Amino acid sequence: MNIVVIGGGAAGLMAAGTAAENGARVTLLETNEKVGRKLFITGKGRCNVCNNCDIQTVLQNVPVNPRFLYSALGGFSPEDVMAFFTSHGVPLKTERGNRVFPVSDKAADIIDALFTWIKRVGVIIKHTAADRLVIEAGRLTGVQAGGAFYPADRVIVATGGVSYPQTGSTGDGYRFAKQAGHTVVPPNPSLVPLVTPGGCEELMGLSLRNVQVTVFEDNKRIWSEFGEMLFTHFGLSGPLILSASAHMRHFGSKGYHIEIDLKPALDEKTLDKRLLSDFGAHKNSDFINALGGLLPRKLIPAVVRLSQIDPHAKVNGITRQQRAALLHTLKHFLVVVSGKRPVAEAIVTSGGVSVREVDPKTMESKKLPGLYFAGEVLDVDAYTGGFNLQIAWSTGRLAGLSAARQ
Repeated sequence: MNIVVIGGGAAGLMAAGTAAENGARVTLLETNEKVGRKLFITGKGRCNVCNNCDIQTVLQNVPVNPRFLYSALGGFSPEDVMAFFTSHGVPLKTERGNRVFPVSDKAADIIDALFTWIKRVGVIIKHTAADRLVIEAGRLTGVQAGGAFYPADRVIVATGGVSYPQTGSTGDGYRFAKQAGHTVVPPNPSLVPLVTPGGCEELMGLSLRNVQVTVFEDNKRIWSEFGEMLFTHFGLSGPLILSASAHMRHFGSKGYHIEIDLKPALDEKTLDKRLLSDFGAHKNSDFINALGGLLPRKLIPAVVRLSQIDPHAKVNGITRQQRAALLHTLKHFLVVVSGKRPVAEAIVTSGGVSVREVDPKTMESKKLPGLYFAGEVLDVDAYTGGFNLQIAWSTGRLAGLSAARQ
């Protein structure tokens, strides 16, 4: 059984190794000089391998087509992923939010384990770009790549989406899918920085830690989380914002804004006492000069403006109502969001090969026998926390098993 796997990322490596382990002769086509290039940058270079949770929790973190993943997750769950990497010499640890990382905090350890494994089980790696599928009389016979023909009984497409194109995710998989007659749901960015009207020039470079971000869709609260974020010239970025972006899926038909709780550790009553204390120490100062102990200097003018208090009003003249307005601003710092940054800047692509045309029990194409899909090329994506890599491992494993056994 000859199998060609296109793409040496998480899903492709898992598919290739699994197929070879099950007796197939496997050739892996990868455009980059090294496999797993996108894995190097996941989890800030630490690689958030998966989430230490049950299958139901994974599915709850997949907003698009979660039911498609039942068989894949059933065959290779988060517990199985952790056991796999532990058995291949990578000790793991679980952090906040049940995120799983290598104990070493090095993504390279995950990549090295996968590389060592696929070489040991006999996968042949060719560093070349696949040009097209070769289909003769309605039958898949191989792949044309770099002027050479690679014959194949089965082909697994694991090329990723179109996010981070410098890592090799250039959308080629969509082209192969269309060649086989598949529908491709237009790709959109997910887990991506957000754009605000006019940008955030005055706050550019300001990083906020330990804040609570809440997303509103048409003024309805839809998501909230605690963590870090960053203001940029175009708007907002940082871990919290990337997570928030995955919940904003209807720009054009719905309006979005976020509210930042700048002091989530203090309830309103406690924060009011803090304000009274700070005001008591600065009672003869201008209002704008009385907030230095409470806020980063860069943030003060924006908070003053949103509170609608005269920046040069004397602190001892600020009324209870004005103090209440300031308190509301500190707990509900409002930023309107007008859109997302381009898909090339996204961590994950939403959209891809329509799952209605792929058998969820095997990952095989319903349009062209012998063709399989795995990973981000499919129209399935998840929120942050290791869930997207879980999809890659599980679908890659199932595609590799199915292709080798059928």
